[in-house]
Amino acid sequence: MVSWFRPRSLGWVGFYGLILLAWVAVAVMATDVPGAGQGSIPAEFWAALCAGAGQAGPFALWSMWALMATAMMLPTFVPALRGFADLGAAGATDRAGIAALVAGYLVVWLGASVAGAGAQWALARAGLLTPFGASLSPWLTFLLLIGAGAYQFTALKDACLTKCRMPLTYFIERWRPGAPAAFSMGLHLGALCLGCCWALMALGFVGGVMNLIWMGAATLFMTLEKLPDIGRPLTRPAGVALIAAGGFVALRALHFN
Repeated sequence: MVSWFRPRSLGWVGFYGLILLAWVAVAVMATDVPGAGQGSIPAEFWAALCAGAGQAGPFALWSMWALMATAMMLPTFVPALRGFADLGAAGATDRAGIAALVAGYLVVWLGASVAGAGAQWALARAGLLTPFGASLSPWLTFLLLIGAGAYQFTALKDACLTKCRMPLTYFIERWRPGAPAAFSMGLHLGALCLGCCWALMALGFVGGVMNLIWMGAATLFMTLEKLPDIGRPLTRPAGVALIAAGGFVALRALHFN
């Protein structure tokens, strides 16, 4: 029987606990639960996070994207982290290395959140988004859908996915001991994941970046897409579906205009 008090098990509890906390925070922002500002987090902070992009300060908007990226992208990292942890169980690395790997991965997505927040702010200021990040323009929706669909067929997407689907091979090819090396590998894996998922993340602007249904569906798809046996049959059909959806949006816009 696996003991939850073993160091490795406690590490997984902490990892999944971080995911859970991020989802709880995102759910609070998305639903604007009365009294969410009570307790140890100042009400002003929650109010700033729940404000529209045009009113929120840069840090609050980035915080929203950072929480969203943490909630959505850490689950997709589980196969790679499990492979790295298995190496740790064999004595090839330690808990510091595992923590450094996760930290490097998160740094990439926290940096990408700056771009996401900036894009939301600019689009909202241009009148193309609702205050909560949903597209007001059928042509913006069209471009996002067509772009994400076309990206599913690109060599860059395929190259990034190939690495993400074979984490043990990746670690064997790039292995160096020590926490700094693990942090560097985490950065590289984060960049590969960003290469896989940035266009899908941008689809948040179609239905609203804080739409919990979209977030859950996107997290599930991106997680499955990184699994070798399940992901390969998903990638290109998803691209076809997104392009078809973009075409439908364009035809509808032309018809009603």
